[in-house]
Amino acid sequence: MTRSGSTPRRSVLAAALGVAGAAAVTTTAAAAAGTARASAAGTSGTPGGAAAPAGSKAKRIAEYHGWTSHADWLAGAAKGVRAEAGARPGIVISSPLGSVDYTDPHTGTKAAWEYATWTSPVRTLSVPATEAIVSWNARTPAGTWIQIELKGTYTDGSATPWYVMGRWASDDGASSIRRTSVDDQSDDKSSVWTDTFSIDDPASGLRLAKYQVRLTLHREPGTALTPTVWRVGAMGSDVPDRFEVPASTPSLAKGRELVVPRYSQEIHKGQYPEYDNGGEAWCSPTSSQMIIEYWGRKPSAKDLAWVNPDYADPQVCHAARSTFDYQYDGCGNWPFNAAYAATYRDLQGVVTRLGSLTDAEKLIEVGIPLITSQSFLKTELDGAGYGTSGHLMTVIGFTADGDVIANDPASAGNEAVRHVYKRRQWENIWLRTKRYNADGKVVSGTGGVCYLYFPAKPTAAQRRVLKELGIR
Repeated sequence: MTRSGSTPRRSVLAAALGVAGAAAVTTTAAAAAGTARASAAGTSGTPGGAAAPAGSKAKRIAEYHGWTSHADWLAGAAKGVRAEAGARPGIVISSPLGSVDYTDPHTGTKAAWEYATWTSPVRTLSVPATEAIVSWNARTPAGTWIQIELKGTYTDGSATPWYVMGRWASDDGASSIRRTSVDDQSDDKSSVWTDTFSIDDPASGLRLAKYQVRLTLHREPGTALTPTVWRVGAMGSDVPDRFEVPASTPSLAKGRELVVPRYSQEIHKGQYPEYDNGGEAWCSPTSSQMIIEYWGRKPSAKDLAWVNPDYADPQVCHAARSTFDYQYDGCGNWPFNAAYAATYRDLQGVVTRLGSLTDAEKLIEVGIPLITSQSFLKTELDGAGYGTSGHLMTVIGFTADGDVIANDPASAGNEAVRHVYKRRQWENIWLRTKRYNADGKVVSGTGGVCYLYFPAKPTAAQRRVLKELGIR
C-alpha cells in the first residue's frame, strides 16, 4: 500500500522525465525533484554532509543560509519595505511601489494589489547545487500575501530567470489569494517542480553556483495592512546518487524520547475532499501538527470553527487546510508546511537536509524533534506494514541501542502511532537518492529531507546544535 498523496504533479513530472510511476523521479533531472516528496502528504547542510565510513572525511553535500536578523534585512535591497528591529526582526511594507494586477488561477478573481520588494544579497554556495529549496516564515493578515522567488547563476556563468517558488498566504479566504506553487517554469537548464529548483541534467556537471531570493509583499490597495516576513532562506544541495548510505554509530548512550502528541492521519480518511480527502494524503500536516503541539501551540476555537464538530482531532483538519497547495492539489508542499508552523506564536520552520541519524540525535538531545521524508517498500522497514512512494513521519527519539522512535501518522489510530524502527533500515530509506520500486524500476529517494520547527528564541544548547547544522 502506498502513502502517496496527490499525484497530478508527480505524474506530470514522471512523464516529463520518461520514468515510471507517479512518484518516480530520475536521479538526474530532478535528482530528487521533490525527491520522493512525501506527497501524502530543505541547509542544513551538516558541516560534514552525509555519513562517511570510519576514518574518512565526509564530503559536504548541502548548505542552508537564512536571512532573519535585523542586520540581515538591512543588507538586502529594499524597495518600499522597512526592516523592523525588536524581539523578532522582520520586514514590512512601508511605501508601496505601486499596484499590480493578479488573476488568481484557482478562483478566476482578478484584483489589484499594492506591492513592495526585498531582494537578498547574492549568496555563493559552498556546495554548488543540483537542487535548491526556499522556505520562509511570515505573518499575512487577511488581505495580504507574499511571493517568493529564486534567481541563480550557474557554474557556466549564465543566469536563471526569476523562478516563483511560492505564492503564499496563511488565510485562503475571500480577501486573500489561494496559496499556490507555479508549474511550467524552466529555462532548459533547470526547472521548478512544485517547491524544488532542480538542475535538469546533473550528469552534465552543471550546477547552481550562486543565488538570490526576492520577496514581494502584497496588500489590498489603500489599506495599512502588511505582511511581516521574519525569515527566508534557501537550501542548496548536491546529494550523490546512492542506493545505500554508510551506517552511522549511535551517539545517545542511554537514548532519549521526547513527549510528542500522537495523531493518526488514517482516522481522517474521506474528510474534506477539497483538501485532498484526508487519510493517506495528510501525513505531512498531521506530522506538522504533532510537532507544533509539542511546542505548546495550538489553533484557537475560532480557527477550528469551520471544522465538522463530529470529526476527531479537528486541528489536523485545520493543518491540512492551512498547508494545502492549490496547484499541487495536496498538502505535501514542504515550505508550505514550514510556513504554517511559523504562523504560531514564536515558532520558526525550516526545510532542510541532514547528513545522518547522528545529526538527528543531536537535535533530539536538545529537545528538538524533526519530521523526515522517506520512501520504501513494505519489506524495507520492519514494523511499518506498508510501502510508500513518499511519506512524512516525526522522529521523536532513539532507544539505547540507537533505533529510531517515530510517531508514524500512517497508523490505524492515535494509540498506534508510536513505533520503533531499526536504525539501519531507517537511515538508508531516508538518506538514499535511488531505490527500486515494487516493479523493480529505479525511482528516487528523499536524500535526507526534513522539516525543523523550533522556538524563535532557542535555548543556548539548541542554538549550538542548530548552528552546527547550518541554521541560525
